[in-house]
Amino acid sequence: MKKIIVFCNLLLISFFVNAQVAEKISAAMNVFNNDDQLKFAISSLYIVDAGTGKVIYDQNGNIGMAPASTEKVITAATAFELLGKDFSYETKFGIVATPEGKSLYIEPSGDPSLGSWRWNNTKESVFLTNLKTALYNKGITNLKSVIINSERWDAETIPDGWIWQDVGNYYGAGALPINWRENQYDLILKSGNNIGDSVTVVKTNPTLYDYEIISKATAAGKGTGDNSFAYLPSMGNIDGVLLGTIPVGQSGFVVSGAMNNPMNQFVKTIVNFLKDSIKIEKEDYQVVQKSAQNVEWIYATQSPGLSALIYWFLQKSINLYGEALVKTLALQRNNLASTDDGLDILIDFWKARGIDPEALHLYDGSGLSPQNRTTTKAQVTVLQYAKKQPWFKEYYEAFPVYNNTKMKSGTINRVKGFCGYQKSKEGKEYVFSFLVNNYNGSQLGLTKKMFKVLDNLK
Repeated sequence: MKKIIVFCNLLLISFFVNAQVAEKISAAMNVFNNDDQLKFAISSLYIVDAGTGKVIYDQNGNIGMAPASTEKVITAATAFELLGKDFSYETKFGIVATPEGKSLYIEPSGDPSLGSWRWNNTKESVFLTNLKTALYNKGITNLKSVIINSERWDAETIPDGWIWQDVGNYYGAGALPINWRENQYDLILKSGNNIGDSVTVVKTNPTLYDYEIISKATAAGKGTGDNSFAYLPSMGNIDGVLLGTIPVGQSGFVVSGAMNNPMNQFVKTIVNFLKDSIKIEKEDYQVVQKSAQNVEWIYATQSPGLSALIYWFLQKSINLYGEALVKTLALQRNNLASTDDGLDILIDFWKARGIDPEALHLYDGSGLSPQNRTTTKAQVTVLQYAKKQPWFKEYYEAFPVYNNTKMKSGTINRVKGFCGYQKSKEGKEYVFSFLVNNYNGSQLGLTKKMFKVLDNLK
């Protein structure tokens, strides 16, 4: 009887605490919704009690919203469940005999971390040294060419819905069979001392092969920050172009772009690194659509485990990782890396767990496409499901901390979102998703107002 009484008391306490939180959130949202920044906007907030699943607050929870990078929490959870937290990518290197002679043969995996600076074992210098050692140990001093087998990849590198202004910048790098240095480079820029002066490219890091960036950017006022955009070649051009502005008086201003051809950059980097000891006669690589027979495998790279990849995927919101993961879902299931197939697998998985497919109208795995639509209720359902899984610890640790809350942010033009987990001072845990589309004015100002609403969960 005493246990029953205690249990009933706990239920009553929980009920009253949730009721108070719901009342505070409702009052805060009334203020938020009437703010001038929301005059032409739509906002959605969905909150549940993490312990019971009871809905604490629901405003437009079933309305499809552009999620921006908050979509990454869905991709990450799906990857944990379908690939496993210990999954890793393997890229294999071997020697094949061709009519012209021996060639370096590469079996790619779509590894987004190859050449990344985020881990010691993935760094460019480590990889190149290991490959050179493997070739040396086999007595290789001359190769005819480099062959890459892409039979398990479709031709798409950029997902549908990505806009032209994005795809030339580092966050707009698509996923390929071979990804190199996260498919990005840095531009080191110099600007004049007067507003309107030209901006020149000092150098790139790394050196880009067969590709140049032409700067048409200009200098703007001090403190204006980076308002430049890199564009890929178009209209028959072979070079990219930098437009926009950076502040005046800069001598080493750094902006990052997306490589125009990461696989070419990868091969040319290998050729250049090996040239003192191993000659590769044809610098242009060959892409084939069929696995070679009788390959003598000499070396294989292993990516960090999925938990480590997803940590950076969520912490730094690396779009490339999301696109690689979606393609990997399809590669593992259908033996063909395809964004569309990967998204079908993702949506089917959550459909089986109660999320209507119409609540997940997705074009990519990262949230960069402004055409993506998801509901805050669907996002909370994913977050709540994750709490019950053996990989939740790794998933939760990957979430950034904003405003003393474990949550993933999302930002594209006129879209701002946060979703994640919050524990209150009473010990109650809440799961939430908060999306705003088509707001006006300052993003920073809106963010502070969203934080003020979410503070009521603390």
